[in-house]
Amino acid sequence: MNGNEQGLGAGVSSAWNERVRLIRLRRRKEHSRFRDELKLIPRWLVVTVIALFLIAEATALLINLSGVGNNGHPWPDDVNAVVASLAMALVVALVSCFIVPWILLIGYVNRDAKRRGMNSTLWTLLCVILMPAYLALGFIIYFLVREPLPYACPKCAATVGPRFNFCPSCKCDLHPSCPQCRREIVETDRFCPNCGCELGAAAGTEPAVRNF
Repeated sequence: MNGNEQGLGAGVSSAWNERVRLIRLRRRKEHSRFRDELKLIPRWLVVTVIALFLIAEATALLINLSGVGNNGHPWPDDVNAVVASLAMALVVALVSCFIVPWILLIGYVNRDAKRRGMNSTLWTLLCVILMPAYLALGFIIYFLVREPLPYACPKCAATVGPRFNFCPSCKCDLHPSCPQCRREIVETDRFCPNCGCELGAAAGTEPAVRNF
């Protein structure tokens, strides 16, 4: 690998790391709770999953009790019908424990991407396509790079997008940076988390410079 290729690779890596750092920093403005996130899963999808689970249980029990594929006897062998039914119900439940979370996660990603201004169709398809071969890889990629949620402007409380640099209502600087190291900070920080600069004291002598 020559010097140009090394420089290009380092530049891409640096840009990616900076993007991830900014996303994590801006997510500090989010105050979502787990139960509120669960509400994003479409109700019709939850009802459908429950209905499919009950249908799968009933179908498996009927097939098992009829003895199809087991010489006319329920599985497991040498047990009564009640125990066989319970065993089959447990098997279906265990299989469902692996399938149901994936289905609900797909519904969550679709709704979550939409509220974050991302391409919900593209991300949903990505998770579905990668799931058979790579299991959770699509979801992992999504949760790493998803955009922060819109939030309230710290000055006028108007709703602003995570990519906004200034509030369109009051022109508040939404992504201020440390005047010493030029790294992005949060409005409520008293000290820069990167260099330790006292932001209150610095703000009185030098205006914060934006980090584009």
